[in-house]
Amino acid sequence: MSKFELLEATGIFKAIYLELSGVYLRMLFKPNNLKPILAILTTFFFFSCKNAPAKIVDQIFTDSLVAHYNPPAIVKTTEDELAFWKNRIDTASTGITNESRYASALVARFHQSGDINDIKKADSMMRLVNAAYNYKEASANLALCNYSILQHRFTLADSYLEKARLLGLKKYEALATSFDVDFELGRYNNAAIYLKQLQPSDDYGYYFRQSKLQHLNGNIDSAIQSMLTAADKAASSPYLKNTALANAADLYIHAGKLKEANDLYKICIQAGSGDFHSITGMGWIALVNDKNDSLAQQLFEFVRSKNKLPDPIFKLYQVAQQRQDSAAAAGYAQQFAGLASDTVYGDMYNKYLIEVYTGILHQPGKAAVIAKRELSNRSTAQTNAWYAWSLFCDKKTDDAYKMYEQAVSGKPLEGLELYWMGKMMQGLGKGYNAKAFFKAAWTNKYDLSPAMVADLEKQSR
Repeated sequence: MSKFELLEATGIFKAIYLELSGVYLRMLFKPNNLKPILAILTTFFFFSCKNAPAKIVDQIFTDSLVAHYNPPAIVKTTEDELAFWKNRIDTASTGITNESRYASALVARFHQSGDINDIKKADSMMRLVNAAYNYKEASANLALCNYSILQHRFTLADSYLEKARLLGLKKYEALATSFDVDFELGRYNNAAIYLKQLQPSDDYGYYFRQSKLQHLNGNIDSAIQSMLTAADKAASSPYLKNTALANAADLYIHAGKLKEANDLYKICIQAGSGDFHSITGMGWIALVNDKNDSLAQQLFEFVRSKNKLPDPIFKLYQVAQQRQDSAAAAGYAQQFAGLASDTVYGDMYNKYLIEVYTGILHQPGKAAVIAKRELSNRSTAQTNAWYAWSLFCDKKTDDAYKMYEQAVSGKPLEGLELYWMGKMMQGLGKGYNAKAFFKAAWTNKYDLSPAMVADLEKQSR
């Protein structure tokens, strides 16, 4: 039992003590009555410990990580590669090899530091290459397709892929990238066909993509196993292996298996101290399971100090939610919205912006604009649910329900969208539908914010 749990139990003792009055208070200190009183208090103490959730995150490990952090060696390697390839670029005569390797190093640094400008520079570099070769170089178009996916510019990615196909791609490249683009655009049947055509590939890329499709279809256990298989297939690449393990950990959280998730995050962090995704995941477990908001805040603040993306600020907003500190939550939400809505991020944070604008910031009109823009980028059951929810919050209930009937009803949704559709059905007076959505959302409760989980708990009473 932790010190915090001991204090909680002691608080129960104190409450019982204060309830005793008059003769009961005097009886408490009579020797003959001491044993039964202690038995009662011990029983309360036992149940207090029994009902407390088992702590998962090892604070000794996280304290050491924060106190003794050193950037992993790969960061220095990336900087050396950047300098090497940049020096080989001839600004008077655009080539392919030096420019492509420099752009790849920029993308690697983006994954390490979260500086969105690195992606922008890589994209600009490959655009120059594409223009220099009169837009007839397949590798340049394929690179631009992948960089567009990273920036959530999925329609643009599709156009680059189509050009690359026409110019000639290797079979594996064509099938794998076609899966990626179609999956993001919601063309799931096409994605499944491309994945099947990748067989009998027995490699990282195949199992990674298989996991994504299995998750979409609700086969979470199979999705986890495929992602773990992908990690095994990437043994020669520490980066790819850790990416798969971290994704498997995310899936474990989705499945409610937080201990398994934490174990994988720990492996990833031990392999590379700069794995900020895994550190954030560990902080999330500390928040939603361990109820250790101080540890969660420490980890999110640590990531915030080392990584330039706005993600940890969104997590700090959720910490404030857990504490029921509405002023702090609003402050973090406003700060997040100010950063994530910057045009440099494009549509990368639409989902989270919609959450804060329809929630604590009370600006549903902004959410509706963002959701509508997202539909022009990709139209899936998820994104249509975002738009329906935004319209509902903006008091356009008829349009919201029409959107729901046309593009959301009966389609697979994730926890957040299930919760939003439940709230919308509740607001429309469709109680039966609302309960069904709430029940489904509860199975994905670890994907939801603390405020949403608290609301679902109220719904079940």
